[in-house]
Amino acid sequence: MENMKKNSRVKCTVSQCRHNITDENGCSLECISVGTHEPDPTEPQCTDCNSFVKRSDHCC
Repeated sequence: MENMKKNSRVKCTVSQCRHNITDENGCSLECISVGTHEPDPTEPQCTDCNSFVKRSDHCC
């Protein structure tokens, strides 16, 4: 895996994401995109990180 640098402004605990820095609960992206899957979001569960990319199970 490439050497990723934590962006201290983006917190993340989704270890399944390729951008997640698991030992620091952080994200390596400079910025993220947040969206929704609901027509009228009213709770945090209605929002999504559109920058999510599934981490591959194999190395390099």
